[in-house]
Amino acid sequence: MQKVAFKMKLKPGMKAEYKKRHEAIWPELVALLKDSGISDYSIFLDEESDTLFAVQRLTGNSSQELGKTAIVQRWWQYMADIMETNADFSPVSTPLTNVFHLD
Repeated sequence: MQKVAFKMKLKPGMKAEYKKRHEAIWPELVALLKDSGISDYSIFLDEESDTLFAVQRLTGNSSQELGKTAIVQRWWQYMADIMETNADFSPVSTPLTNVFHLD
């Protein structure tokens, strides 16, 4: 199992809407994430910069394949109005390097 971290960018003033949408995350999306080996998934917000920091535990190779699924593509389109996105509506995402860990 590996721990993966990345950052994304929320559009200014969209904190409440982002939180609202995630509080009502689609059950089929949750099932897909879990079935794909993603667990212990947290997203944090730096309110000064509107930067989202995500951390997840991942079994298997990569969560990148999930972007090819219809449910993830619909979620991206649903979130595109409140986040910085690429042309395919995927969030602009930058991997983060682990520089320290303590159990």
